[in-house]
Amino acid sequence: MKKIISLLAVLLVCTSGVQAASNKKLEILGTFGDWTAYSANEKSGKLCYMASVPQKSEGKYKRRGDVILIVAHRPKEKSYDVVSLTTGYTYKAGSTATVQVDKQKPIELFTHEDTAWGNDSKTDAKIVRQMKAGNKAVFKGKSSLGTLTTDTFSLTGFTKAYRAMSNACGR
Repeated sequence: MKKIISLLAVLLVCTSGVQAASNKKLEILGTFGDWTAYSANEKSGKLCYMASVPQKSEGKYKRRGDVILIVAHRPKEKSYDVVSLTTGYTYKAGSTATVQVDKQKPIELFTHEDTAWGNDSKTDAKIVRQMKAGNKAVFKGKSSLGTLTTDTFSLTGFTKAYRAMSNACGR
């Protein structure tokens, strides 16, 4: 749990612009199964998000950084349900990744550096709907070295964490 909180604090700083960490107040809204919900106040407005780490990571890699799946709301920007996966490696340039929830059809994600995202807000909303109803989400991608990876996330607690983050952001 401490590892997740530390990693999320770093990710919050890295993904939110060049503001100093002292400008943010990270609040843990609760841990729900395998997911934890958070909120933070930034100069640009409130940020609410939920995160989890994979139950299983597979691939023939020698070294890999932390892997974390995040769903975020930024109400001031009218940005909701933004799904992102930080993979702990740099994706192969021009590659895509996929997410498959249970036995649903895989959904393609775009990649940049070490992160994969839904292609647009409709894709993000579809992923979130599937995750609310699902049991596991499997993300597949290819590193810049050509290594295929598979990360499996539990969706236990996803809906409760989603509700907590949405309530905190007035959604």
